[in-house]
Amino acid sequence: MSQPAPATPDGERPDVEIRLPADGAYVSVLRTLTAGLAARLDFTIDDIEDLRIAVGEACAMVLPEADGLSDLTGRFVMRPGTLTVSVGVTAPDPSPPDHDSFAWQVLTTLASDATVGSVGDQLVVTLVMRATDVAPSA
Repeated sequence: MSQPAPATPDGERPDVEIRLPADGAYVSVLRTLTAGLAARLDFTIDDIEDLRIAVGEACAMVLPEADGLSDLTGRFVMRPGTLTVSVGVTAPDPSPPDHDSFAWQVLTTLASDATVGSVGDQLVVTLVMRATDVAPSA
């Protein structure tokens, strides 16, 4: 197995990490975990649902690129009012992302920020969601 990729571009250590089979049947587990973590950060119901949809779209982007032995990995960094989610798979030769795809358009509409790239042999989609009704604590 390859070394886990950092959750954020600056290499921040994830607060939560989950590894699942790289199979669409397990995306619901990742979406449910995401919703639970967002609820802990006091996200609104609407923000939680947007985040669940965005994570599903991120998975739709990376899963087709997964090699046969890959895991679907979710990494979460939790800060007051902000949840950063990275979804990745091992993909030694991934196709460049299609920024005109439906999945990318949905992802960038719902998330506060979204990026896609390679970290080692991992294809990783990272999204940042900022809660709309939560003021960051000092």
